[in-house]
Amino acid sequence: MYRSFNSFKSIKTIESIYTGGKALITADESLLITTLNEDIEVTELGTGKKLHTLEGDTEIVTTMAVKPDGKHLISASRSLQMRVWDLEQGTCVRSVKAHTSPVIVMDIDPSSTLVATGGADGLVKVWDIDRGYCTHVFSGHRGVVSAVKFHHMGGQWYLASGADDCEIRIWDLQTKKCVAVLKSHVSVIRGLDFSADGHTLISGSRDKVVNVWDWKTKKLKATYPIYETLETVGFISNDADVSAYDDEFQGSELFYTGGDSGLVRIWELKTGKLVKAQDREENSRHAITDIIYAHKSQLLAAVTNDQNILMYSIAERLKRVKQIVGYNDQIVDVTYVGPEDTHLAAATNSEHLRVYNVETQDCDLVYGHKDMIICLDRSTDGLVLATGSKDRTVRLWKVDVDAEESVDRFKCAGICIGHTESVGAIALPHRSTSFIITGSQDRTIKYWHLGELNLDNPSDSYRPRSLYTHQGHEKDINTIAIAPNDKLFATGSQDKLAKVWKVDTGELIGTCKGHKRGVWCVKFSPVDQVIATTSGDKTLKLWNVKDFSCVKTFEGHTNSVLRVDFITAGMQLVSGGSDGLVKVWTIKTNVCETTLDNHTEKVWALAVRKDQKFIASGGADSVVNFWEDITKEEQEQELKQQEELIIKEQELQNFMRKKDYLNAILLALSLNQPFRLLGLFRNVMEARAETNDNSISGSDAVDKVLAELAPENLEKLLGYVRDWNTNAKHATIAQTVLNAILASHSSEELVSLPKAKELIDGLLPYTDRHFQRLDDLITQSYIVDYTLHAQEE
Repeated sequence: MYRSFNSFKSIKTIESIYTGGKALITADESLLITTLNEDIEVTELGTGKKLHTLEGDTEIVTTMAVKPDGKHLISASRSLQMRVWDLEQGTCVRSVKAHTSPVIVMDIDPSSTLVATGGADGLVKVWDIDRGYCTHVFSGHRGVVSAVKFHHMGGQWYLASGADDCEIRIWDLQTKKCVAVLKSHVSVIRGLDFSADGHTLISGSRDKVVNVWDWKTKKLKATYPIYETLETVGFISNDADVSAYDDEFQGSELFYTGGDSGLVRIWELKTGKLVKAQDREENSRHAITDIIYAHKSQLLAAVTNDQNILMYSIAERLKRVKQIVGYNDQIVDVTYVGPEDTHLAAATNSEHLRVYNVETQDCDLVYGHKDMIICLDRSTDGLVLATGSKDRTVRLWKVDVDAEESVDRFKCAGICIGHTESVGAIALPHRSTSFIITGSQDRTIKYWHLGELNLDNPSDSYRPRSLYTHQGHEKDINTIAIAPNDKLFATGSQDKLAKVWKVDTGELIGTCKGHKRGVWCVKFSPVDQVIATTSGDKTLKLWNVKDFSCVKTFEGHTNSVLRVDFITAGMQLVSGGSDGLVKVWTIKTNVCETTLDNHTEKVWALAVRKDQKFIASGGADSVVNFWEDITKEEQEQELKQQEELIIKEQELQNFMRKKDYLNAILLALSLNQPFRLLGLFRNVMEARAETNDNSISGSDAVDKVLAELAPENLEKLLGYVRDWNTNAKHATIAQTVLNAILASHSSEELVSLPKAKELIDGLLPYTDRHFQRLDDLITQSYIVDYTLHAQEE
């Protein structure tokens, strides 16, 4: 027996952490610091856990630097403010106006004392970080300062700076003078670094060369052509493990470069020979905007212009060992992969497939497509993944999520080539991997035979054959679904129709007409002979596969419904729409059981895990939400609360029987039972006659309880008194309790209650009315006195 899903909560999300600009890794390699629009994200590098979001000043962050000791971060934005952040607390501790134009580059000295800033105004300034004042101002550059680097040699501090005037200047911090001007480059300087012995300076420029300088003698020692527009250069430390490289480079000084070719490369300083270039990712088109050298783990982290951070190991001949996805753009499709659904594949307006480990949120970038991936599907066992793209191809991937090397986890096993437009819909069968059906913007449906698909030795040279091609619709095909028995498949299109076809022949057997806008998604029920469709007309519909009639319509979304899937053995539907909502529907009753709201834009993608414990949703807001079914937990919690309530009510009755007024009143207040409390006060007052008690309420114990009430309970009781006071039948009890409260609590104490004015305003008019009634009764009692007196006479 399957239970319905009524409650879900978002337990985790995959969000963007980097949208371009500067990225940093702390010296101890514990934190990754990235810019996210105008804010700064601080993330644990090992776990991906977000620690702080440092809120910006509504202007783009132009540059930032972190102290080598990891305590503070210095950032600069277009607002001209330079801010110092405490990384432990995530707070801004100081803000100063640095330059008269934005700060472009920044460097902090190894002692974590000084920060150098280079601005678009051509000035270079040096600041004492902890004291917050400027110690040096260097002018001389005739353009935007584009690189700065501290240098300590012979007990003296120096600062090198480069600018778009193509000059490199060396500043002596002791004398505050320029000691060298190095001219050779013919384009903007993008990288500066000093050798371990301190005598050699290398400079990289967008003129595609690296210059090697003896900066003390101001001589150019060598110029090495790199043949790419450089964005960064730097020395590799002498203690780095380079045993995997050729013998001729052992013991040599090495440096790295990165630029518009998108390759991390290592060179020998002495000869300018290329030592090693990373292996190019298939069909990758990114450029490198910066390289972060992680000394501790000897990794080169390449920051790319498509907002990814790719980490290459120096010791392992620049093998990619990790990647961090900074920005996802719109998430257009998601699906679980792996035998146990431990990973989530996402198509994100990019030619690269992203596959996340759901638990750790580590991400694999899978290269292969030449244009944006639009749709995904997986085999039932989760070991084959299919991707359809704007490059008009479908790629089949062998999935091995447990492989040690990232390149072995997703291997291309075949490419389906034949469509003349973008492939917008794909479907793999449920019982095998012997075929795949694809739909395209060219309005055709193709059946591909995968009989020769080799998963033991996958190769991207395999080209499956198309056994039939049919024009399926009059407009773009948005969706394809295959029936659980693999005998039928359904398609949905912008022409407002859903069609059902035979798999083996491609024969059309029926058309579902009824939607007023394009059909975005179709799904077969796992148990019944029905299909579900979603449409731009804001509805979901269920159709009978036998006669293609509409059997149910679900209304509730306020915009186009983009995705649907069956859950709870076909008894419920889950849908996502352009209104940013995910809804769960019970088919039998047509009722929307719950609405999940954690997206700010369209929900393009839904994926249900095999055990149906989790639903993943992805949207145009670049966020993936993981929704956990908490129906059982909520039911158990409700049952537990009911049990506790019954026990407390029993305790209340016991207290009243024992005349334990203190506990009875407190318990009645905690249970929010004003009627029980009214009865309790009535009993106490009625018992007064028997005891001749002189207390206000009828019991000294009750008076004491009322005098010792905590403010929140006092406010609650006054609220009950106000309500009782509106009824003449209960007014006597209300006035008695009010009297006891006023006698034991000062006016200051009562006025300090949050709802004091509201309570007093509610008590006064009815109290006046009751006193007026009493005055009338007293007046009327004189008639009785007069009558009796007259009779005596």
